[in-house]
Amino acid sequence: MSDASAPRESAHRSGYVAILGRPNVGKSTLLNQVLGRKIAAVTPKPQTTRRRLLGIKTLPAAQILFFDTPGIHQPRDLMNERMVALAKQSLADADLALWLLDASAALETADRNIAEWLRTVSLPVKVALNKIDRVQKGQLLPLMAEIATLLPDCEIIPISALTGESIDVLLQVIVAALPEGPAYYPGDEITDESERGIVAEIVREKVMLETRDEVPYAVAVTIDTFEEKPEKQLVVINATIHVERESQKPIVIGNRGTRIKRIGQLARADIEELLSCRVFLELFVRVQPGWTKQLARLREFGL
Repeated sequence: MSDASAPRESAHRSGYVAILGRPNVGKSTLLNQVLGRKIAAVTPKPQTTRRRLLGIKTLPAAQILFFDTPGIHQPRDLMNERMVALAKQSLADADLALWLLDASAALETADRNIAEWLRTVSLPVKVALNKIDRVQKGQLLPLMAEIATLLPDCEIIPISALTGESIDVLLQVIVAALPEGPAYYPGDEITDESERGIVAEIVREKVMLETRDEVPYAVAVTIDTFEEKPEKQLVVINATIHVERESQKPIVIGNRGTRIKRIGQLARADIEELLSCRVFLELFVRVQPGWTKQLARLREFGL
């Protein structure tokens, strides 16, 4: 006799999936790869992702709602505390936890701490072993065995978020673990984030990439104006780059404005691809002393 409570194979499934892991393991790259569009900032710097971002993947028989979350780490200040709290809150709102690990690096204490935490949750947990494009396949086996000791009986899927290798397998595993449910968003939507919000993330990404280690994480971006001019197929955007110290302002601007011009050029290219039209982007730099330690400022900047 069949189990009437078991999900039907043909039933539509939907649910929220929290992508979790320590900083710089590829969570935002994975989300962008799954969606086929760039909505999340990606840099080589840890802690690029600061807030929870929803990505919507609609399949013929399922809709997966991904939470891209800040990396779980030992917080050093108020901003970091709020980032880690957001990541953990995402799990409370999810139907499934997707723990992302870096296949090209040994497990760290932070990974073991995350595994210990995940052992206490009541949700299904899947493990995605990312960056397999950087290692020989044989090197994965010892790491997978070590992960299995931390989370016994947990399914491990080796993937490359960068190249897309085995992403289809990962999606199949996720769908099978989701509950039956309807689609919550129209099939052509990929996020609930506003265009202004994505534009701000694009600009912040370019600032981080261009300033390297000179202006580490004391950068936030707000969109001051976002004016659409359909008759010209043009969007005019004014954005402010907020830094924490007066000494950081000339670093962002660069010699004779060369760096901020470069930031604007790189950001505009991505924004034009996002909006499918021409973009006029003007950037300003403003000093907000100590904003990373001020709750009101953090909330203003979406943290």
